Amino acid sequence: MILDIKNEMLAEIIPPDGFFEPISTGHQLTEGIVWNNKGNYLIFSDMVQGKIFRWDINGETSVIKTPSNISNGNCIDAEGRIISCEHSTSRVTRIEHDGRYMSVLASHYQGKELNSPNDIIVDSQNRTWFTDPLYGRKSPKVGVDRKPELDFRGVYRIDPDGSLNLVASDFEQPNGLCMELGEKTLLVNDSPRKHIRRFNVGEDGSLTGGEVIAEISGEGLGSPDGMKIDEEGRIYCTGPGGVHVLEPSGKLMGVIKTPEQCRNFCFGDSDMSYLYLATTKTIYRLKTNTHGVKIFK
Repeated sequence: MILDIKNEMLAEIIPPDGFFEPISTGHQLTEGIVWNNKGNYLIFSDMVQGKIFRWDINGETSVIKTPSNISNGNCIDAEGRIISCEHSTSRVTRIEHDGRYMSVLASHYQGKELNSPNDIIVDSQNRTWFTDPLYGRKSPKVGVDRKPELDFRGVYRIDPDGSLNLVASDFEQPNGLCMELGEKTLLVNDSPRKHIRRFNVGEDGSLTGGEVIAEISGEGLGSPDGMKIDEEGRIYCTGPGGVHVLEPSGKLMGVIKTPEQCRNFCFGDSDMSYLYLATTKTIYRLKTNTHGVKIFK
């Protein structure tokens, strides 16, 4: 059994007899996994190696950015460009179309260097949202040990005109984030507080609310980090033991028990029916009976 079932409906979404297929191995600490719908391939980071990789559907893994400046989270914008959160530089950068150079989208807020941008998404209006905890300043393994310039850990929005906006700052360490169906609400988790919060998204991109909708707890390694939704609005979030699956209300349905500690994951393939899991040393995939959400076709 790969599932710890709390609600029998989970077995209809994730086959209990499913298996984790290793598709890319020999890594040291994988993160920032995202599916590129336009190119039909996978992108992920190895933070210890300082590289960003591409995995093609034919099974080939190749390096597309090295050094990566210890990139963590990655996302794909409306034009198919890769946007990354760099721990060692405290920047959000974008690889341009020809792959020869990068643009810096964010590095400072009100004249002070960002902490260490961590996880990142793009919505259907091509607005970029990212979290900015301290992890890239606290751990020499996945960052550069240095003092922060900001006295808070926030969530930011970069608008298509390039402007950087602080939208929330009352976190201990904000980490994973994702839009819910319709993009009227935004989920953000806080790793040390071990919970998920829901914010209302205004027409202007401002956030209100922020109530806690779920506590993530259990046995095994892991904490709230990577987070996604499926086509039915169910919430998937890493946590102790693997990936926790929750109803849209936040009620736990059960846990997908992963072979190694999983820090991030994504839905992928042409029909978005596979879960691709970024564990410590291996990228696995798992067939599901649901589908992820495509932001850009």
